[in-house]
Amino acid sequence: MNKAENVRTHAEPLIRLAKRDAVPLKKKVMVYSGAILAALIIDALFIVLVTGLNPLEVYGEIFLATFLTPMRFMWTLRDLVSLLCIGIALAPAFKMRFWNIGAEGQVLMGGFATAMCMLFLGQKLPTVLLFAVMLLTSILAGALWSFFPAFFKANWNTNETLFTLMMNYVAIQLVAFTTNILRGQQSSLGTINMGTRIGWFPRIFGYDFTLNIIIVVILTVLMYVYLKYTKHGYEISVVGESEKTARYAGIDVRKVTIRTMLISGAICGLCGFITVAGNQHTISTNTAAGNGFTAIIVAWLAKFNTFTMALISFLLVFLEKGAGQIASTYGLNEYIADIISGIILFCILGSEFFINYKMIFRSKKTENEGGKAA
Repeated sequence: MNKAENVRTHAEPLIRLAKRDAVPLKKKVMVYSGAILAALIIDALFIVLVTGLNPLEVYGEIFLATFLTPMRFMWTLRDLVSLLCIGIALAPAFKMRFWNIGAEGQVLMGGFATAMCMLFLGQKLPTVLLFAVMLLTSILAGALWSFFPAFFKANWNTNETLFTLMMNYVAIQLVAFTTNILRGQQSSLGTINMGTRIGWFPRIFGYDFTLNIIIVVILTVLMYVYLKYTKHGYEISVVGESEKTARYAGIDVRKVTIRTMLISGAICGLCGFITVAGNQHTISTNTAAGNGFTAIIVAWLAKFNTFTMALISFLLVFLEKGAGQIASTYGLNEYIADIISGIILFCILGSEFFINYKMIFRSKKTENEGGKAA
């Protein structure tokens, strides 16, 4: 190989990627705004070409799905806090780089414990004590379901992704088995204590789930403080960056792993508690409603900032409500409605690339230097 060929072989590529340093909030807002604008333009073209509808009217229906009436807005908040609560639960585990994919099962077990207390202890305990038992058992159930993968990971370095995922199916089958015994082949126990409302959250401002909103708002603040300003939060961050560094700094990685996952599972169990007691008032294999997986997107996009999680959760629920609204209003196939909201979500996810990386183009100066060297 002669000298000219050697220079061309090692020449700088036309485009290369480089990791960005900390991106200012203003720039992030600009990138996200640009992504949403691009999504709306793509959606408008899709709507016109596929459905022949006016895109502005379709966007209006998406907006009305949440804001048409105060009740619709409250329903949106109800679904938002259910999703946000799980995102908060996943935040400490994900920040530690423990990929907890078992939130669906942990929420289900928390709801299952709550439902069993309502069913078997509702007539035996006073209201305050019943709620205390429901809360405690749901938190313990969620924590227990997260303990097994954490213990095996901490001691034998098992794959936490597969372990937590499989635990979801165990929880689903356990709930299905129990409901089949209690109510034959029905997939749900039906509304528990419908006549007496024993174990139901009290109505505040006319809604059973107002207490859900209050609890999750408090939890959002507490988790933010825990991760950002406490010693435990610092240890989670260090373990997530490098286990070797954590051990060198004197941090007990095994202890932090188990403790953090217990917290994650406990909050998932709490989510099951407020879902059953404040919203659904029953237990079924669909109690978590897939939020355990959707919350992964919430936690990842928010970079474990719980306040940012609230905004992303609202966006996802807003799009979900909007998709249902346009499907019913215009008689569209539900998949078309999901594509419209999915394009928006895809563009937002794609915008993360431009926040985390920058593209560097080969300069003419480099090309000229290459030519001279040749």
